[in-house]
Amino acid sequence: MTKILNSLERQLCDIQGRLFELSLKKKLDSAEFIEKYMNSETCEFYDLPYDRMQWAGEEYILANLLDEVDISRNGGLFTKEEMYWIGYLYRYWHFLTKESSRSIYTQAGSKLMRDCYLGFHTLDPHIAIEDLKEIYRQKQEAI
Repeated sequence: MTKILNSLERQLCDIQGRLFELSLKKKLDSAEFIEKYMNSETCEFYDLPYDRMQWAGEEYILANLLDEVDISRNGGLFTKEEMYWIGYLYRYWHFLTKESSRSIYTQAGSKLMRDCYLGFHTLDPHIAIEDLKEIYRQKQEAI
């Protein structure tokens, strides 16, 4: 995994990071938001090589998601830094591997991402993703 993201891809990572942060401002349960977003039709559009949704901004994307799914309010909230990193890294992972968001979430759900945040958020995204994929492989082998 040695791909270098271009500036447009990094901007899309930033938009998704800000989307995850915005969910906090709206007081949406963080784990539920992450699960429902990563498995949503809204996120599938974000996975496409190009879709207008990608450039609509985080407010519009969140409104579209909330039209699609219900998310509990005032539930467990992650920190702003955790949410931004999780959103950014998920999108980076997609660009790096071309895996769908649904597949990425299956490998690294919100609990694992939050548990790994402290040790992984300072790593190069390539390394963090490789380590998350290795954790998933080890869990699968243990089954």
